[in-house]
Order: sequence, then structure tokens, then C-alpha cells
Amino acid sequence: MRATATFTVKAFVPTELKPELEVSTALPVGVARMEKTFEGEAAGRSATLFTAAFDQVTGVGTYVAMESFEGSLHGREGAFNFAHSATTSGGDRTAEFFTIVPSSGTGELAGITGAGGMAVDGDGTHRIWFDYEIG
Repeated sequence: MRATATFTVKAFVPTELKPELEVSTALPVGVARMEKTFEGEAAGRSATLFTAAFDQVTGVGTYVAMESFEGSLHGREGAFNFAHSATTSGGDRTAEFFTIVPSSGTGELAGITGAGGMAVDGDGTHRIWFDYEIG
């Protein structure tokens, strides 16, 4: 099944977390905590650990995120984890990865597996979709 939604970032809080062994590169690496809300066939909220090597001026970089979602997909209540990443050269998304973490589902979402994706419309609307099975 496919569940679609729009989402809003409610909080983006950079952290001071740094690797014990620091390595200097051309792009700074940072870690942040995020909170999102979702509306649509996927409805609820999520907590995210977000890591990126990113240039704020040019918009070039790559992120890797681990997200914990709580809410519903097509009315089925529960929670699960999903991971996603992408690269941008300033105005695009490439090298995208998105997976639902196996064995992470709870409640009516126990046994969830699958994948999905994200997109940002020209007007700034953030979209997400989950292609999933329960079983």
C-alpha cells in the first residue's frame, strides 16, 4: 500500500555532538534533532536524528536521517522507524535512499516493512510517501 502525506518541520535544533576523532573536510558535518508533524494518509509526528555534511551558502551536501514516527497509516495506529538520505547540488535531490526499519513497528503497524520517498514542491510543500506492507 502507499500512504501519502505532507509534513512540516516543527523544530530543528543543532547539537554540539562531534566525533571524538575530528577530521577537517571542505564541508562541515553537523548533527541536529528534528520534530515533524504529518497530515494525510500518514498522520502523526516524528522525532529525527539528522546528520549532514552541508554548505549553507551553496545548498550543496548530503544528509542521513533516522526517524521515529508515531501516528497512523491509513488509520492503522502505531509507531515505527525509517531511515532516509539524499544529496543535493543546490536545487535537486539525488542518490536518494529511504527504508522502513524491519521489526520496528508497534501496535497496528507491527510487522511493517517497505520503502518510500520525499519531495519538496516548488512552493515549498514537503511531501512524503510510504510504500509498505504489514505482515
